[in-house]
Amino acid sequence: MSGNVPEKGLQLRTLVKESGELELSLIDVPVPQPGDDDVLIRVEATPINPSDLGLLVGAGDLSTLRKSGTDSHPVVTADIPKPGMRAMAGRVGQSLPVGNEGAGTVVAAGKSPAAQALLGKKVTGLGGEFYAEYRLLNVAQVMELPEGTSARDGASCFVNPLTALSFPETMRMEGHKGLVHTAAASNLGQMLNKICIADGVPLVNIVRKPEQEKILRDIGAKYIVNSSSDTFMDDLIKALAETKATLAFDAIGGGPLAGQILTAMEAAANIGAEYSRYGSAQNKQVYIYGRLDLSPTLIPPGVGMAWNAGGYLLTYFLQKIGAEGRARLRKRVMDELKTTFASHYTAEISLREALNPDTLKTYNEKRTGEKYLINPTL
Repeated sequence: MSGNVPEKGLQLRTLVKESGELELSLIDVPVPQPGDDDVLIRVEATPINPSDLGLLVGAGDLSTLRKSGTDSHPVVTADIPKPGMRAMAGRVGQSLPVGNEGAGTVVAAGKSPAAQALLGKKVTGLGGEFYAEYRLLNVAQVMELPEGTSARDGASCFVNPLTALSFPETMRMEGHKGLVHTAAASNLGQMLNKICIADGVPLVNIVRKPEQEKILRDIGAKYIVNSSSDTFMDDLIKALAETKATLAFDAIGGGPLAGQILTAMEAAANIGAEYSRYGSAQNKQVYIYGRLDLSPTLIPPGVGMAWNAGGYLLTYFLQKIGAEGRARLRKRVMDELKTTFASHYTAEISLREALNPDTLKTYNEKRTGEKYLINPTL
């Protein structure tokens, strides 16, 4: 390994203690040596995604945050309610690294030609443990960034872009004609709109605020409904009737929204149809891929008998489409990295700032359209 790579680097860890506490800390860990097909990345940008927060914060009650440690190695602690401890039982006592994806410069590489070809290059990678100064990955887990692309530009190449691409792919695979998406003004939602506009896919966007409606109108979205409006259900049924959308991807998860979508799909399917006591035979599907609302998912009567609601995970989709399908989607991400798949960040923070209690509370609120980026070099 080259002389400018230190023996140890900082890494952010999350720990659930038997005492019923969540502990987040920065620790020094050995910088690993690359194997033949490995590259060592100096991490320069890694996003805070909702999926990262699920591991980082878990069931911790952030209103109880307490700070300790030192300026260089801060520690923050929060209480975990008893129901949360039951949910976290499988990870008690395990100090876990965090950070699904990120980008940076390859500072050391293994002997294989594929690894050596990346030495000194900017790459983006997926594989966890990116909230750290250094990350070792196999060459199969990284992609070289196009010339002139910064680590900031390439930090979010996997989770949001591939998730957004997977939605219309799933629509085609399952025989649907249009899509519904919630929390639709998010970074991911904006990517999805650009994909659907380019590919001619009807998309119904559900947001909560007028300013979120404007974000989507400005990028050309046609169907936007506001769940806070008194006319929400009427507006949703009308949009579903026009688009024939029968597949929804829900980032909210809890509360009544998934049930409202299924109810509106059923109402749209029954417009002009002959009455049946069992409802429409049109299959209606809601996939829950996020949990911005941790309360139970409510599905009322009135959705007919031809409906499904279930979980959705990008990892399972990527396994389903195989190596050729994954390569095709990754190529599109690289080709449209600064257009369709450009991410916008609210703030860029250091590893230490990520453990500042006020900053932690702010990015954990997961506000639509807000996204934080960690730069471990700061």
